[in-house]
This record gives sequence, C-alpha cells and structure tokens, in this order.
Amino acid sequence: MIVPRTIELIAPSGYPHDPEILQRALHRLHTHGHRVEGAESAKRRYQRFAGTDGERAADLNRLADSSRELPDIVLAVRGGYGAGRILHGLDYEGLQRRLADNPVALVGHSDFTAVQLALLARAAVKTFAGPMLMSDFGADPISEFTMRHFWSTLTNPSITITSKTPQAHTVDVSGMLWGGNLAVLTGLIGTPYMPPVQGGILFIEDINEQPFRIERMLYQLHLSGILAQQQALVIGDLSGGKSYDYDNGFDVRAVVEQVRAVAGIPVITGLQFGHIADKLTLPVGADARLVADANGFTLALSNYPYLR
Repeated sequence: MIVPRTIELIAPSGYPHDPEILQRALHRLHTHGHRVEGAESAKRRYQRFAGTDGERAADLNRLADSSRELPDIVLAVRGGYGAGRILHGLDYEGLQRRLADNPVALVGHSDFTAVQLALLARAAVKTFAGPMLMSDFGADPISEFTMRHFWSTLTNPSITITSKTPQAHTVDVSGMLWGGNLAVLTGLIGTPYMPPVQGGILFIEDINEQPFRIERMLYQLHLSGILAQQQALVIGDLSGGKSYDYDNGFDVRAVVEQVRAVAGIPVITGLQFGHIADKLTLPVGADARLVADANGFTLALSNYPYLR
C-alpha cells in the first residue's frame, strides 16, 4: 500500500513538451492521495528551459527556507538540458543545514545528475537516481516495476539489487555509490561540483550516444584519474546510439571491453537503470557493497535518507 505523501515538483532543466502527459502524471499522483506542490514549475517556459536560471534555482533553494515545511519527496519534472546553468546559484549551506538531518527524498535522473552530484560535493546531501514526473509517472502504460522499486527504496533503510547478468570479474567491494548520466557527469570534471569520491562504486547511463562518444567520455574519466580511484564501474543502459558501416563492429560491447582493458578496475554490466521504462531507484551517496561473478551480481545499499 502506498502511503500518501507530500510531493514537491521542481524543474531544473527543460519544460514539459506534452501537456497530456503532464496532466496524466499529476492525475495519477492525486489519485493516490499525494499532495502535490510546485506544479507551477511545470508550466513555465523560457527558451528551451522550464523558466529562467533564477526561477529554476529558486525551486531548489526554497528547500533551504526554514519557514516552510519540508515535503517528503522532491521530484524532478524532466531532464533535457539546463541544470548545469543553475549550480552556481544554489544555496548549498542552507540546503545542507536543512536537509542533513531530515529524510527528504530528492529524485530524478538524466540532466538532474548535475544537481545530484553538486549537492553531494558541496553539501553532502544524498539523493535518489530514479523516476521523473513526465517520463515515468506520466508514462502510458506506467511501469509497475519502476513504481514498486521506487516506493520500496524510499521507504526502507536498505535494499539489495540482484541481477542475473553474467560478469567477467569476480568482485566483492564496498564503497559509496555515486554517478548518473555519463555526459552530465563528465561535464563536471574539473569543477567544484564534481564529488571527490575515493574508493567509490561509480554507476553510469546515457542515451542516444554513439559508441565512440561513450568511449571518449569514459576515457575522460580514465585519463583524469577518476576511474582508477574507484572500486568498480557499473554500467547501466547505454542504448539509442546509431551504428554506422564505418564502425566496423565497434559497438557498446567493444567500448566496454576496451574500458576493462585500460581502467584497472572491475567493470560490471547489466544495471537496470537509465532512460528505460523499467528502472531501479538508486540512492546516490549511499553505502554500497557489490558482489559479482559469472552468475550475476548483487548490490546492497544502505545509509541513505528514507521515508518513515
């Protein structure tokens, strides 16, 4: 049974492109008894963004206002592009002060990765890589898997993910789970918004990127020394890229094997996360233990904010 919650919508990136999907998503939330706040953020438009940079930053900075009651869940409306433009305008001290000891779930993926990693780096705030309003709550049909895992993760102090995807490495490592969208993540390298994680378990996903672009971004992580500082790299969905005759068989699988050869750390595949209908919800900043072998892998997660 889903307990009704207060859900505040934020739109740090693009605006909703389809009013019908927006209304379907809002209707579903209301039908389950949730109190939805911030719906006006989904109706703003400025160029390709859901409002000006100042308006979009204000969505998040409202959470630092001690005169306002905190919601249970802060849900990103959609991804796209634009979150990187507001990172310098976020009240990290205020957000850390307000969110450090309060179990508020900030949820999203794709371009929202920029906000998640910035909050982790500058305020030690843990968030959730998971569904968004438009692509998931507004989906037709809605994914029961995504919803079930979303509510299970947000309402339990720990969760274990199991995959039957055979692995090339035998692994038993522990560290902080962090990561997100590959393009957004690599765009933060060299900035104050890239978490300086040592000994972590890094997960990635992306969509509509050609294999050579995926490899180029992974090489950026490799050549900057970030991959070597991790316990493992866990790869989620990387679909949507076009293949060309010129590639001569150079595909995502070839990219994975190349990264395995040069990274010096285990590379795990088959994480059910990314721009896909049936996706996991992953606590970014959680404690993680990854165990993998030829039969698959388990990822045990704990020490993250959850809803009582």
